[in-house]
Amino acid sequence: MSQKLPAEVEARLAAHYQAIFTPEDASHDAAGLIAHAANCDGMLVTPADRLTQGVIEQLPETVRIIATFSVGYDHIDVAAAKRRGITVTNTPDVLTDATADIAMLLILGAARGAFWGERMVREQRWSRWAPTKPLGTHVTGKRLGILGMGRIGQAVARRARAFDMEIHYHNRTRLAYELENGAHFHSVLDHMLPHCDFLSINCASTPETRNAINAQTISLLPDGAIIVNTARGDIIDDDALIAALKSGKLAAAGLDVFRGEPNIDPRYRELGNVFLLPHLGSATLETRNAMGHRAVDNLDQFFRGERPRDILTN
Repeated sequence: MSQKLPAEVEARLAAHYQAIFTPEDASHDAAGLIAHAANCDGMLVTPADRLTQGVIEQLPETVRIIATFSVGYDHIDVAAAKRRGITVTNTPDVLTDATADIAMLLILGAARGAFWGERMVREQRWSRWAPTKPLGTHVTGKRLGILGMGRIGQAVARRARAFDMEIHYHNRTRLAYELENGAHFHSVLDHMLPHCDFLSINCASTPETRNAINAQTISLLPDGAIIVNTARGDIIDDDALIAALKSGKLAAAGLDVFRGEPNIDPRYRELGNVFLLPHLGSATLETRNAMGHRAVDNLDQFFRGERPRDILTN
């Protein structure tokens, strides 16, 4: 294991494997990952571990499977693993609801100024109630655009409907009619953006989606729109988002993921209209346990000679 995992998951691993654990708060750089895998048949890694082509090419010959404790796998060069005959698996399904909850938290927190409101109270700067300030943005009845209508995107849409939001979405393929539930499909991202008072990013990080939210696409949003991101940080061009937040083109943003996290662009910390969270999308005890068990299920299936349920290296 490259990181400390929930106790319930580690207990299961200890009972069934010759497990090599990582102490609390420890992590591994590239050289550390390679050394840690010495004589191991498998690795259980996390999004904090960068398994680049160079790392995978230097892994011990004994390694036959890499199970990632995440649904996203942009931190692993899957093609390089496949070339070496190493199976890669992930953990879909189990973090859908937790991540969708955080997306709604970001929508509400960014729109209603939860960040500056909490700061006013905590720093004793709340002197009186006033009719005109501070003011946020109404959520109920607004138009929500969803970039990426997979499991998580659909779960966000279900939650947003409780706020009577009008749902628009852009996806590689259109959903079946019964799954749309009245949502408006846009085959081209640029065509959806003018209809988005709020934009929720829920797509995977791929060569096609990286920097999809940039100066040009932001310019297509209505003035005063709000962007939230629970997917991956590299889908947003930081320079473009920060410029739009400073200029007033965007009213606010809510971000749970960042390019280069945890070393985020320091300019975000200086902005009063950004609601920032430290990648809490799946951070509930129930979800992290479920993710761990799903990863171990994949290991169990592989070492029994079966095809893992969540194999990525087809």
